[in-house]
Amino acid sequence: MAENKGRKILVAVDEGEESAYALSWCLNNFISPRNSKDTLILLFAKKPLAVYSAMDSTGYIFSSSIIASMERYGNEVAERVMDKATRICKEFSDEVKVETMVENGDPRDVICEVAERLKVEFLVMGSHGYGLIKRAFLGSVSSHCAQNVTCPVLIVKNPKPPAAAAAHH
Repeated sequence: MAENKGRKILVAVDEGEESAYALSWCLNNFISPRNSKDTLILLFAKKPLAVYSAMDSTGYIFSSSIIASMERYGNEVAERVMDKATRICKEFSDEVKVETMVENGDPRDVICEVAERLKVEFLVMGSHGYGLIKRAFLGSVSSHCAQNVTCPVLIVKNPKPPAAAAAHH
């Protein structure tokens, strides 16, 4: 790869501390604070609404205002996540080129699809550190992406124990 060619680095972000830590780690270990030609692409996958039809199993018809408020909430979450992520980047350096993307869909599919479509050099993501049982039911987004994208994937684990695990001690 040519020295002067900037890299496109895709960073998957969500509401969790794990993704904020992964973004900070990426900035501190991958990016030059000055003269960097790299572009960080921050991606938030907005999960689809759980309401697939206007009627739920009890026969109750959801009003368009309820669906609209659920949609608005999803947009507010996306906005909060992006504000936090771009603030982390700005605190690191004003020189870093940052692009933001919000895509709708299952994070597993969205992250893989965007990584391939944009032909990024790296995919960086946090690890939620789910236990075996939870991972079996929920599936690991990071494992799925690591197996399905063609670029190198960096899964950053937060060295601090998850708050839930710490609370049990």
